[in-house]
Amino acid sequence: MSSALPTTHQALTVPEVMEALRLSRFKVYDLIRSRELKSITIGRCRRVPAEALRTYMETQLEEAT
Repeated sequence: MSSALPTTHQALTVPEVMEALRLSRFKVYDLIRSRELKSITIGRCRRVPAEALRTYMETQLEEAT
């Protein structure tokens, strides 16, 4: 896997989100289930919009301060 988050992708796979946040698959799906991290389903595929990931990270930073 690459060490950088793909900046050209508008929708990220769960493994890409896992790598970006350094979280387990279970935790990423837990964030999706709790609606802390927005996602969409296309057929049987789960995708996280890149903007939703940025929003989640900004929210976490604001809460940390």
